[in-house]
Amino acid sequence: MDIYLHESQSLIDVDEHRFKVVAAGRRFGKSFYAAYKLYEQASYTEKVRSDGSIIDLAQEVVYYVGPTFKQARENLWSVMMDIGHRAGIIDSVRQNEGEIRLTNGRIIRFKGADDPDSLRGVGLSFVVMDEYAFMKPAVWEYIIRPALGRAEGGALFIGTPDGKNHFYQMWSAAMEGKDPSTEQPSKDWVAFQFRSKDNPHLTENEMESMYASLSEDARKQELEANFEATGGKVFNYAMFPVVAGGSSAGGNYVIGVDLAGFESVDGARKAKHVLDDHAIAIVRVHDRGYHVERVIHGQWDVRRTVLEIMQAYRHYRPVAVGIEQGMAKNAVEAFLKEYQERYGLWFEIIPLRHNNNRKEDRIKWALQGRADQGKITLEPDSDLDPEDKWVGKFLGQAVDFPNPLAHDDLLDAVAYTIDQLGGEGASASADDFAVFDEWTPLDLESGY
Repeated sequence: MDIYLHESQSLIDVDEHRFKVVAAGRRFGKSFYAAYKLYEQASYTEKVRSDGSIIDLAQEVVYYVGPTFKQARENLWSVMMDIGHRAGIIDSVRQNEGEIRLTNGRIIRFKGADDPDSLRGVGLSFVVMDEYAFMKPAVWEYIIRPALGRAEGGALFIGTPDGKNHFYQMWSAAMEGKDPSTEQPSKDWVAFQFRSKDNPHLTENEMESMYASLSEDARKQELEANFEATGGKVFNYAMFPVVAGGSSAGGNYVIGVDLAGFESVDGARKAKHVLDDHAIAIVRVHDRGYHVERVIHGQWDVRRTVLEIMQAYRHYRPVAVGIEQGMAKNAVEAFLKEYQERYGLWFEIIPLRHNNNRKEDRIKWALQGRADQGKITLEPDSDLDPEDKWVGKFLGQAVDFPNPLAHDDLLDAVAYTIDQLGGEGASASADDFAVFDEWTPLDLESGY
């Protein structure tokens, strides 16, 4: 076949991983690439397995699986017919059954994931699972994956995100080089992410038209392939305007810390390998509401976490500092006392308590009403280094909330800070608060 792939499609194609997970925006060229891969894989008549043995692929089938059989045919049948007939590689077609037989005897079958029993009983050498976000994960795990065993077959998962569901979970694991089923490192998995505009065949006018026709949430999902739930169930982008300096001058800073937790490794406390970061929210409380100046975040060990807190205190001079109650707070406090004594910098730590409330309820009650009334603003982060930027991450977590697969660390830190530290006392004059400060500059690397 004489097939032209654009640059982004070629990046997928030259990669040699066995299982590829591709999140792509609309009009990226997913269908054309899927058709090409189906024909390419069906053109092989034998395969050398990892043990060196050569197997005949005559009895192995290539599958194209859509959410339903009807959708599969609507998505790809005409593209397959066009490519196959132009290349002269189609021997026969059974359209009602969704079967294409090639001149080399190999078979490509169209299937629907909504009928799992129809997928059983054959050996597979390759499969494309299109719009995997709309399929049940069990179809892959219990039916398709075992059928690829004899031929050591590959799979292409391709589609546009639909929030943070099992497709997001698979994509995230593959991005980290892990097997999504076991979360263990694997050399078989890889992931890609492409926007609609990564297709060079879309004109600028067409892209502008597509952007203009969609809401901001829909643009991010449908055109930019972001795994962000559209039409946030609790929050949306408009609820958190980004305004330099906030809506009012004056007020005082408060700092709240949401810890991701620590674990003991070889006698020292190291940052836990968790999805969430530690998050330090700096909020200015003024007479009209709350201005989130910055959220410092990262996966740090306990000493680095303490140093980040102390540096934030030094820079913003808050009237209150709070840390989420729990074992992680106890670990941090021990080091905080050490550094406070070393540098003569003293401030009280207020325990931030969840009061047996579910996190979902706690965040919603703290932020939804205030944000809806326009009382919460965010400071732009355009002047920060890329690794320190936080606004986009915060907004992404807000519109995803309360998806259990989404992060909420920055959101939770701001909720704690506003709800438990942002009371009337925080807007009092800074002169009402005594601070003993004989600061000696800290170096984040050495702690001195």
